[in-house]
Amino acid sequence: MAAAMGMNIALPEGRTYFRHPTGRISDGRLVIDFICESLNTPHLSPYMKSLGSDFSNGVNFAIGGSTATPGGSTFSLDVQLHQFLFFRTRSIELINQGVRTPIDRDGFRNAIYTIDIGQNDLSAYMHLPYDQVLAKIPSILAHIKYTIEALYGHGGRKFWVHGTGALGCLPQKLSIPRDDDSDLDGNGCLKTYNAAARAFNEQLAAACKQLRQRMADAAVVFTDMYTIKYDLVANHTRYGIEKPLMACCGNGGPPYNYNHFKMCMSAEMELCDMDAKFVSWDGVHYTEAANAIVAAKVLTGEYSTPPVRFASLVNSTVPNDG
Repeated sequence: MAAAMGMNIALPEGRTYFRHPTGRISDGRLVIDFICESLNTPHLSPYMKSLGSDFSNGVNFAIGGSTATPGGSTFSLDVQLHQFLFFRTRSIELINQGVRTPIDRDGFRNAIYTIDIGQNDLSAYMHLPYDQVLAKIPSILAHIKYTIEALYGHGGRKFWVHGTGALGCLPQKLSIPRDDDSDLDGNGCLKTYNAAARAFNEQLAAACKQLRQRMADAAVVFTDMYTIKYDLVANHTRYGIEKPLMACCGNGGPPYNYNHFKMCMSAEMELCDMDAKFVSWDGVHYTEAANAIVAAKVLTGEYSTPPVRFASLVNSTVPNDG
C-alpha cells in the first residue's frame, strides 16, 4: 500500500530495464521491485491490472498520487485498504469452496504488509506556515495507524513501514519560485521542507513504537527513508551522481529541469542520457539507479527500528520484539 504503480504511461517511462511502459513512474524498477528480486520472487502485479496479473507472491495496491488522508486522492489509503479487504475476503470465500487461490490463509497471515505513504499529504500542506504544517501531521498519521490496526485485525502480523524522503531535495519543490536562497542548506535543499519531513518521520516512528507495544504478537518495523535519500544528495559523488537536484526528465532546464506546467511527459521534454546517473526521474519520483541504491540500504535493516533485515522478517514466525 503506497503510491507508485498502476498508472497508464507512455515512453520514456520504463526505458532502462523493461524497455517499455509498465505503469511505474520511473525510467525502470522501483524499490519494491528490487526488494522482490532480493527474495528471488517475481515483481508484484498491481491490483488494478486487469490482464496478466500474478498474485501468487503478493499484490501491489499502490497508485500514483495516493494520499493517506481520505479524499485527498482517488485511491487514498482507505480505498486501498478496502481493496485489500475485498481481495482477502473473496480469496477466503473461494478457499472455503475448495478453490485454489494465489494466496491462501497462511499467505495472508505470513505476508509482510509494506506501507509507504504520506509524502503527498505532507507536500499538500507545505504552503502553510510551518507550525500549521506540524499541526497537520497527527491527522495524517492517524490514517496510517488505523490501516495497520485494521490489517492486524484481519490477521496481519508483519508490517514494514517507510518514512518519507527528503522533500526539500526534490526538483519539484526546489523549482517553486522563492524570494531568495536563505532557506537552502549546504547541499542546496530546502531546509523547511526537510524539517517537516523529519518531524513527520519522528512522529511516524513513535506511532510504530506505540503499535509494537499494543500489538505484542506483531512485528512493526519503521525504516528511515529520509536518511537514505538525503545521503544520495549530500554524498552524490560517492554514488557517481553528477546532478543530484536535477530531474532526468522534465521541461525546466537548469538547474532543476522541472516546469510545473510542462512536466516530464510533455512533448517538449528534456531527457537525460541513458548512461547518466540522476537521483530524480521526473522531479518527484526516483530513477532506477537511485531506487537500486535506496533498496540496497533498506534491505540491510541498518536504517530500521527494530534493526531487522527484510529477508529475516520474511522467514520469521516469531515477531522481533526489539
